[in-house]
Amino acid sequence: MTGVSNELGRASVLSEIWAARYRTPARFVALVALLLPWTTTGVTFALIPWLIAFAFVDLREFPRSLLRPVCLLPIGLVLLALAGTLWSDAPWPDRLHAVGPALKLLAIPLLIYQFERWPYGNWMFSAFLASCALLMVYSFAVAIDPALSLKLYLSRGPYKVESGIAVRNYIDQSQEFGLCVIALVYPIVTLFRDGRVRSAILLAMLLLGFLLNMIFVVVSRTALVTLPILALVFALLHLRWRMALLAASAMALVAVALWSVSPHLRATVAKFQGDYETSTQDNKVSGMGSRLEFWRKSLGFIADAPLIGHGTGSIRELFAGVAADEDVDPLRGQIVSNPHNQTLSVAVQWGVAGVLVLYALWFAHLLMFRGEGLACWIGLLVVVQNMLSSLLNTHLFDFAPGWIYVLGVGVAGGMALAKQSTMDVRAS
Repeated sequence: MTGVSNELGRASVLSEIWAARYRTPARFVALVALLLPWTTTGVTFALIPWLIAFAFVDLREFPRSLLRPVCLLPIGLVLLALAGTLWSDAPWPDRLHAVGPALKLLAIPLLIYQFERWPYGNWMFSAFLASCALLMVYSFAVAIDPALSLKLYLSRGPYKVESGIAVRNYIDQSQEFGLCVIALVYPIVTLFRDGRVRSAILLAMLLLGFLLNMIFVVVSRTALVTLPILALVFALLHLRWRMALLAASAMALVAVALWSVSPHLRATVAKFQGDYETSTQDNKVSGMGSRLEFWRKSLGFIADAPLIGHGTGSIRELFAGVAADEDVDPLRGQIVSNPHNQTLSVAVQWGVAGVLVLYALWFAHLLMFRGEGLACWIGLLVVVQNMLSSLLNTHLFDFAPGWIYVLGVGVAGGMALAKQSTMDVRAS
């Protein structure tokens, strides 16, 4: 009997080790999400063990899964970026460097495949929320004493001390906090409906913390544009018309109240007009004014090569070419490699072909989240936020917002497809 028990014990241990090959990749994805709000280097190193662990899962169905548009389109955009190096006039180091931001999209098919089959996606959501919550608390501390900012010690510098910016920059921080604010609305409403009031109140307090940080500490203008639209999306999708109207009215009243008590919020909104006047009247560099100039020049570059663009990594060379005669003008003489608009960035490099792939990618991923549930809500939110914020930035190619998109679409997409498959099986 003892021998049989030992054999059973060894078999149980071996089965646990064998089953862990599915949990281990999910743990590394959760680690990536945990590190994402804080460090780019840590994320890069955490991706390596995830890729190694992913290689040990059952990959027999993986080639077939790549044939779906939600997987093919990210791959297609990367292939287009690689092909674009062949007709670009930029130096080869610039061409290859410009391919890098698109490579992260290759992780989307892997994540979809992984989380469509193994139900550990909530680990990633929880890790990202917990990490952002810690960052929010630390941001309040940095607002009190800017010398506490980790940028002074962990980032390449030197950096000037900024109130409330714990790591990286206020745009990434606002992107992360804004995502958490709207994402938390769904579980809060669901918990209240289910009678789990304590849990709902705890999440509501966390939501309030993020919101207060954005109102009184630091917020980007991109977040101010996207947050109301995302809130409206939630109201239209998950509330009845009467409740949606009441929620919209309540939001308007809250916005008026916050406007009256937050000098920081008023100053951030006023920068739109201030930047425009600074650039148009004084020809000085400013955030919004410079963007308008980048967009104007980019449209001219697109008109010169509308079908397949100027090639990967060509943006800086193009701006340098038109700035040669305008170097006395600080605004119009700027040389940049980023026009601060995702569509224009793609169109300049890869023309209409690139824009078609980009928008097909966004809409294919939107359609993946048509169902109900937390995963569908988070996935939809991530895609819509990326589309909106990409009007003022290149957030699909930027590091932190781009990886938020990759993780959100990949993990939530896999969970949504798994749920849909289960429903289809039950219906049949």
